[in-house]
Amino acid sequence: MTPDINLLPWRESSRQARKRRFLLAVGATCLAGMLLVLSWGLVVDAQRDQQQLRNRYLEDHIAVLDQQLAEIGDLQRQRIQLIERMRVIESLQGNRPAIVRLLDQLVRTVPEGVFYTSVKAAGNVVSIEGVSESNNRVSALMRNLGASAWLKNPNLDAIQAAPKFGDQAATFRLTVNIRSPISREQETSR
Repeated sequence: MTPDINLLPWRESSRQARKRRFLLAVGATCLAGMLLVLSWGLVVDAQRDQQQLRNRYLEDHIAVLDQQLAEIGDLQRQRIQLIERMRVIESLQGNRPAIVRLLDQLVRTVPEGVFYTSVKAAGNVVSIEGVSESNNRVSALMRNLGASAWLKNPNLDAIQAAPKFGDQAATFRLTVNIRSPISREQETSR
């Protein structure tokens, strides 16, 4: 038996087999890389789409909340306007009894023979113009005003003879201050 001698170029065929395996491995790696990049791109696109949906959801809700905030701002402005109106009404309601008391005090303090022709109130100062039968009656009026529970500091601004109303008649102009409001307990005791 003769030994088998291989005269074929085995090194060349081995080299080509390794080259084929290498190229096959490179191709498989490239294919796997492309599939990985493609799948990564799909995942990123899906996440981006999901995030855009979340953003749209948030933007829609933010728009609704902005509208609600605008409505709240309008309601707060209306509330402030209503409170201001209520304060005006309360102040008017609060002044009603004071005006009645002032007129009542003016009637109670006027002596016989004195007639008011004009009564004006500005703040806490009341200006009174009138006619009296004599100067003594004006003095009595000023004493009565000073002794009043609601009025204080009567001040005679002017007095003039008025012969068309009588030989001792006089026209006068005076001012008197309104005292600070008396509490309801003090008012009921009067």
